[in-house]
Amino acid sequence: MNKRISSLIIVCSLTLATGVASAQDSPDRNAIPDSPGTGPFAPLKEIDARLADQVVYRPADLTALGDARLGLYIFGNGGCSNDGASSRLHLLNIASHGYLAIAPGGIHNGPGSTPAMPRPEDADMATYAPTTPAQLTAAIDWALAENERVGSRYYDRIDADQIAISGFSCGGAQALSIAGDPRVDTVVIMNSGFFVDGDTVMAGMVETKERLNDLHTPTLYILGGPSDIAYENGLDDFRKIDHVPVAVANIDRGHGGTYWEDNGGAAADVVVSWLAWQLRDSAKAGQRFTGEHCGLCMDPEWTYESKGL
Repeated sequence: MNKRISSLIIVCSLTLATGVASAQDSPDRNAIPDSPGTGPFAPLKEIDARLADQVVYRPADLTALGDARLGLYIFGNGGCSNDGASSRLHLLNIASHGYLAIAPGGIHNGPGSTPAMPRPEDADMATYAPTTPAQLTAAIDWALAENERVGSRYYDRIDADQIAISGFSCGGAQALSIAGDPRVDTVVIMNSGFFVDGDTVMAGMVETKERLNDLHTPTLYILGGPSDIAYENGLDDFRKIDHVPVAVANIDRGHGGTYWEDNGGAAADVVVSWLAWQLRDSAKAGQRFTGEHCGLCMDPEWTYESKGL
């Protein structure tokens, strides 16, 4: 086992050891207020009684959408943790652009937080799963059912043709594991990728690079540069994917990315553009990813490659 893969296992194990993401354990991060987002809709996060094991991020005033429909952005947490607020600044920003973002778990850091259930003392880090890929699928099921349920606040407000799955680190592996879902329209993998050598074994998942063959939509990898412990894994995924359009964007922030910068930082901003292009056919947003002089190509903060776009 190479050093980089060993490091990723250690990091996932340390995160899973508490059953929540590291944000909860940092007083500075726990004190960070929820961000307003950069989009036109003020966002909020909440637990919906009909989806009690997940955190929902949405525009606070759904009537402000007018005739527009919500897209879906389903997100796996770093460490596959049970803290659905562990990437809350990122997810609030996505919601502010007219999306329903959902992450498994509870609100275990920041405003409105409650204590998380601790990890069982005898838990095996390879098999212990605070959250599962099935919860990402369940989030899609729930949202689409709410779109059809008369009396739901989401009744006829969701566009079933705007579904993205995403995730950070271990949560990115969760997203890849369900990427074959035919309802999915695009995939965004953040600071993650399947192990270069051998099986990817973490949080109850056992995956290989063969799973990449399930991808059937344009896919974006966002990595943290060479110091990101998932860097080689994500780049190897990118190199191996040859049947769908795929891009990889690197920003030199390491594995922690820009999740705790204002409104989720530069990475969240790139995700907003990708979703606008892939789900809403925004030609302007697409200029960030295509052409010799594409926005990311010319941005000194980023290094960028693509195939098939």
